[in-house]
Amino acid sequence: PCSGQSSFGRSPKTFQKVPSPVPPKMTEYTLSYFPVRGRCAAMRMLMADQGIKWKENVITWDMWTAGDIKTSCVFGQLPKFQAGNLTLFQSNTILRFLGRAHGLYGKNQTEAAMIDMVNDGVEDLRLKYIKMIYTDYDTGKETYIKALPTHLTPFENILLKNNGGKSFLVGDKISFADYNLVDLLLNHQTLAPGCLDAFPTLGGYVGRVCGREKLRDFLKSAAHTGLDINGNGKQ
Repeated sequence: PCSGQSSFGRSPKTFQKVPSPVPPKMTEYTLSYFPVRGRCAAMRMLMADQGIKWKENVITWDMWTAGDIKTSCVFGQLPKFQAGNLTLFQSNTILRFLGRAHGLYGKNQTEAAMIDMVNDGVEDLRLKYIKMIYTDYDTGKETYIKALPTHLTPFENILLKNNGGKSFLVGDKISFADYNLVDLLLNHQTLAPGCLDAFPTLGGYVGRVCGREKLRDFLKSAAHTGLDINGNGKQ
């Protein structure tokens, strides 16, 4: 084969490219969700930090129980995310879309795969958290908190392996998975203050990410502080 080409006639770099950002960054975004942080906090944090404008379409419980909105949702769930003519459901799908559209999905396919892996780990922990909050808070909270170090250790180790914990989860640029993890860690700091004391790398990471100017301002704003973490008021 010619110099710089693989035996398949392509440059090796061809296999390392992440899909080009789509759609254009100026596309108007609308987020439809309940008046809580819940599943939308991470995507709101991402958009605020990246200077992305979006509209909030607040769905009250009465509106939801009326049934028409729920029926219109593909899986009968919120959030609903609209980007121009594109409508998406499922929170992690929305996060990945934002990651692709705004350069928050790693520098190449290897980093993108690692980001996906870590984000799946975040989702695993989030599901445990949600189950405890909504079905077992009164009797299971103490047991959940005792087991929490086991669930936090992998994230501490992942950070330590990337530039000694001084950067982000993957590579040297923030990704959608970072916003997702930081949101979940903030929730756990509310649930169990001091839960990161034994994890200095995670603690420093949360402080560093939350210290980013636009994100810091958003986290202090009524748009964030005025919302409960969870729909049942438990946190």
